[in-house]
Amino acid sequence: MLVDFNTLPEESKVWIYQCNRSFSEDEINDIATKLDIFIENWTAHGSDLQAGYKIVYKRFIVIGLNQQAGAATGCSIDASVHFIQELEKEYQVDLLDKMNVSYKQGDFIAYKTLVDFKKMAKDKAVSKNTIVFNNLVVNIAEFNENWEVPASDSWHSRFIK
Repeated sequence: MLVDFNTLPEESKVWIYQCNRSFSEDEINDIATKLDIFIENWTAHGSDLQAGYKIVYKRFIVIGLNQQAGAATGCSIDASVHFIQELEKEYQVDLLDKMNVSYKQGDFIAYKTLVDFKKMAKDKAVSKNTIVFNNLVVNIAEFNENWEVPASDSWHSRFIK
C-alpha cells in the first residue's frame, strides 16, 4: 500500500539507493510512476506492505517501510532489489553499489568511488566538514538526523585525518 513517505513512523525501515548521476526531470517523473506501481503492489506473504518513497536531490531513491504494519520478508526484499535492478538497466545507471560515496560540493552532489574519496581525503580535497550522505542509516529517524552530515559524524570519518 503506497503512502506518503512523510507520514511513515520514524522507526520505519529505509533503503537508500544512490545514483551515479542525476536523473532528468522526465526520468524522475517516469521513475515516480514506476515506484507508485511497485509499492502499491508490494506484498509480503500476500499482505500489503505500507511503504512510501521520495526522490532526493534528483539522485537518491529512498524507500520507507512501516514494519509495524507489516514487515518485509526475504521474498519482498528480493522483489524490491529486482525492481531497482530493472531501473538500473532501463536508465543505464548504478543504484546498488554501496562502495561509492556521494557528498556535497556547494549545491552540487558529487559521486566518487570509495578509492577516489579516500585519495581526495588524503590530498585534503575533502575534509571532516564535507557534507556526506550516510546511506547506512536504517530508519526514518536516522535518515532525518544522520543521513546528510559532516564527514566527521559518519563512517566516512575513518578516511579523513
